[in-house]
Amino acid sequence: MLLDKAVDVLSDTGLLSAVRYLAGPPISEDDLKTLADPASLTPSRLRADPAMAQRVIEVILLGVDRGRFPWLSEDREPTQAERQAAVIATAALLAQRQVMTGRANESKDEQEKAVRDRLVEAGFTEVARRTINNMSEAPEIGTFCGESQFGTRKADIIARLYDGRIMPIEAKVSNSSTNSVKRLNNDAAVKARQWTQEFGTSNVVPSAVLGGVFKTNNLRSAQDNDHLTIFWAHNLDAMVQFIDSTK
Repeated sequence: MLLDKAVDVLSDTGLLSAVRYLAGPPISEDDLKTLADPASLTPSRLRADPAMAQRVIEVILLGVDRGRFPWLSEDREPTQAERQAAVIATAALLAQRQVMTGRANESKDEQEKAVRDRLVEAGFTEVARRTINNMSEAPEIGTFCGESQFGTRKADIIARLYDGRIMPIEAKVSNSSTNSVKRLNNDAAVKARQWTQEFGTSNVVPSAVLGGVFKTNNLRSAQDNDHLTIFWAHNLDAMVQFIDSTK
């Protein structure tokens, strides 16, 4: 029974992905952690707390897709045809998600490269990545580094403006207005608040370079409530103009 093998299943990355897709709709790892009162999905924590692992499986079973797995509601073994249909349908869902994730990652990588290239064209120099716990550890004025730890959160790119302020830049690509909440408000905007608290409004300019589809109200919320400076990937000249204005 799945509950009896909860620790082994959840500790295996491949099986964890598969078991999340038993639910309809599939449950994300973040949602699992929250719904399971809360829980951790790291193998060491799961092995140390088998009861927690069982809670996670119970959450998945509560949301199991009865259309794909009708025998679970009827407390019986599946027929060979039912089992095969369920395997094919679940594999298709997993494959679709992996393709979408792969495309999003490729788009994000391309967007980050475009930002780095535009900064170099504007006269900035790329320097080594680093961990930045205070202002003295940030890149020098007129330079930038790739993905680095900035305070308690990572930033995709970190540039040092001409007036001495630090500008962490997040590259975000959204393929739907619904997805924009996750990419913008639940990620970039949250980081902006954190960085502002840690380094102060006079020392940091949290920013995001966006590509794709975003809801207008989400954009306004990030700007007005979280003080996130927004640029668009198709108009990086605006980013450079802002940087030049800090001379």
